[in-house]
Amino acid sequence: MHWQGKKMARLSLLLAVAVLLGYVEAVIPVSVGVPGVKLGLANCALLFVLYAFGPAEAALVSVLRTLIIALLFTNLPMLIYSLSGALMSILLMSLIKRGPFSIYGVSAAGGMTHNLTQLLAALIVAGLTGSTPSFLLTYASLLILCGMVAGFVNAFLASVLLQRISPEALSGN
Repeated sequence: MHWQGKKMARLSLLLAVAVLLGYVEAVIPVSVGVPGVKLGLANCALLFVLYAFGPAEAALVSVLRTLIIALLFTNLPMLIYSLSGALMSILLMSLIKRGPFSIYGVSAAGGMTHNLTQLLAALIVAGLTGSTPSFLLTYASLLILCGMVAGFVNAFLASVLLQRISPEALSGN
């Protein structure tokens, strides 16, 4: 099989893993006491793709995963929130990955960005602009904290996978 075919097959498998993890979170929700917050285990697969393949591949898998999960389990507003969060977080993670940040810093920044972008999208789409500033500040602070925690968990899982599955194994060499 040609390398591009192998690469597509491997990325498709990682996309399927991300969708499966999204499904698991949809049917077995784990509440952390903050509305709308979840661990985002599918992001572990995306982080793995970012480090094993690169930003373009991670963006592709991220968008496809978001579309598939939204079509299967949510509605149009949730698609808008999820897609905006996914795009902004993968963009930021791709940019800061080049700097001095570890996988933990990259993932935490991605989790925080995802959550805050979703909040901004909700403010625009759902017209929550009349919400009190103190509520928004409190909720944004909780989203930042939850995004960091989820980012660290996903970074740990992705780093374990990256240690166990070498890039050479993925390339078929």
